[in-house]
Amino acid sequence: MTYSSFIASQRGQESDSILKYDPRAIARYYNNRPWLGIFRSLKIITLFVVFVIQLYLDKFFKQEEKNKLKRAERLRKILTSLGATFIKVGQALSTRPDLIKPDFLEELIKLQDQLPPFDNETAFEIIERELDMPVDQAYKEISPNPVAAASLGQVYRATLHTGEAVAVKVQRPKLLPVITLDLYLLRLGSKWVAPFLPLNLGHDLTLIVDEFGIKLFEEIDYVNEGRNAEKFAANFRDDDDVKVPHIYWRYTSHKVLTLEWINGCKLNDFESIRAAGLDPNDVIKVGVTSGLRQLLEHGFFHADPHPGNLFAMPDGRMAYIDFGMMDQLDEHTKETIASSVVQLINGDYEALARDFVELGFLTPETDITPIIPALEKVLGNAVGQSVGSFNFKTITDDFSELMYEYPFRVPAKFALIIRSLVTQEGLALSLNPDFKIVEVSFPYISRRLLTEESPAMRRRLLEVLFKDDKFQWQRLENMIQIAKSDHKFDLLPTAGLGFQYLVSEEGDYLRRQIISALVEDDRLHTEEVQRLWQLVQADLKPRKLFDVAVNAVKNFSFDLVKTE
Repeated sequence: MTYSSFIASQRGQESDSILKYDPRAIARYYNNRPWLGIFRSLKIITLFVVFVIQLYLDKFFKQEEKNKLKRAERLRKILTSLGATFIKVGQALSTRPDLIKPDFLEELIKLQDQLPPFDNETAFEIIERELDMPVDQAYKEISPNPVAAASLGQVYRATLHTGEAVAVKVQRPKLLPVITLDLYLLRLGSKWVAPFLPLNLGHDLTLIVDEFGIKLFEEIDYVNEGRNAEKFAANFRDDDDVKVPHIYWRYTSHKVLTLEWINGCKLNDFESIRAAGLDPNDVIKVGVTSGLRQLLEHGFFHADPHPGNLFAMPDGRMAYIDFGMMDQLDEHTKETIASSVVQLINGDYEALARDFVELGFLTPETDITPIIPALEKVLGNAVGQSVGSFNFKTITDDFSELMYEYPFRVPAKFALIIRSLVTQEGLALSLNPDFKIVEVSFPYISRRLLTEESPAMRRRLLEVLFKDDKFQWQRLENMIQIAKSDHKFDLLPTAGLGFQYLVSEEGDYLRRQIISALVEDDRLHTEEVQRLWQLVQADLKPRKLFDVAVNAVKNFSFDLVKTE
């Protein structure tokens, strides 16, 4: 689309396709119309200044308890009146019961799918224009009013002429002018406020605004959302715990999305989840594990997992219903994230600092020597004596000071990852205030490192198990022990992969290192081997272990024949 189409859309004219985010084009447009930015800024500043003054007056006159519900409702109305961009902020806050007071939290939760709808006549006009057919030709039945209204659109329940129950998502009219103006002001404001933030970001804060802008523009393209849903479904096609609704392309366009209707409970609805006979802890585990799979296996992750987008189904599956805000990680990033979590488990802060360099949190020329003890102080305190004491709230509180003192930066892409992880933890906390995300994530990551067949992940495992060319017996013991706490971990296939790797050409280095490890320091390490055997002997019966070894040799021989 040309830039002239963008100007046309700003004048209220409908466009045929969705724009790509272009901060320079947006800046040129609003720089030539400064009054639009001034009026919008005055509105935003006035609303929040008045709100803050009211809070201070309540505190001064000791009226906080009396007016708390009124102030919470007022904050929700302010965010709603300011439109999609600010509603997105409120949605993010609504998932953090550990950060937001309960009264404010209850109001912010309404921003997920209880926003004021736009009129039905306009919605049906959009459906007919986008699908190029009357509403009754597209749908046998459709609810006369929306069943939910969110920041970017509203949803109707309908039935296709073929009988399928569907959700019909209709985009709010004239979203683009508000979104572009807010992004313009955010980008402009970020340049002014960045020097005063208590974080050393290490780069232009506008990069994070731009990342948000790109994702927001992608989110208002329902064709893009439909494609994301199908890609997400393909990634989880073998996972019985995750449900992705089917997309009906005949009744989908850039501003209308028709998808399979999902029956389930919102993840923050504790009573409904209990009433459905579901264990909240099981729901949490499915949610966190599916989130980790997105980040560390598929690399394609849901960046906006608030309760309005996630449902617990009566059969225990987790249903994702909104795929507008997604992002993709490359293989190297996935491997390094998994490696860094294991380094944290093992307390290897030097290796962790190197992983931070690889991930872009530290520049390659950074001297990590003084950073290592600082990492140990902050993260060591967070993890404490048990991984169960670790949570993102603890880390973000302590890490902000660390980032200010040392040359850390937040890569733009990681802003979405952090948001996704923090939101998932917030959802879990709403179901179980004592939940610790690493009680699920550590077993999963250990299992993934031990069972992954890719050469890159095997190299990561070797990096973890060897330090200064010495085999780390305690690390292997820790990883197996943690992995075994995950009921999906089966030690026999892992042993098979290990045998197969050991007898391969690629495993030559590991064979030599293990032999050296057994006799290093001029002693035979029988105690370490005995501890490991006691840990795994229940799972590795001699006969089964022999069968695994034979199969590994057979597979290796077959691979040799194929390569000759």
